[in-house]
Amino acid sequence: MQWAALARMQLERQYAGPLQDTIVQRWRDPADGTVCYIYLPITAIHSQPTESGYVQYGANTIGSISCFPMPVAAPARPPGR
Repeated sequence: MQWAALARMQLERQYAGPLQDTIVQRWRDPADGTVCYIYLPITAIHSQPTESGYVQYGANTIGSISCFPMPVAAPARPPGR
């Protein structure tokens, strides 16, 4: 599996994080509409790329993620009800 060939989510919005030099990003999965919020530091130290092309991040440098399925629309009500 090549990282560059993986599908991409769509960045919808970016917010200032609660701590200095952090951000919260809202991403959407174009396939099913799932929305994810990712809390990140603005920078993260990582290793040089390995022979396979991947990098290694240290513990606690990436952040956290929370995802929610796309809300299902309520069925339309017939007139007069």
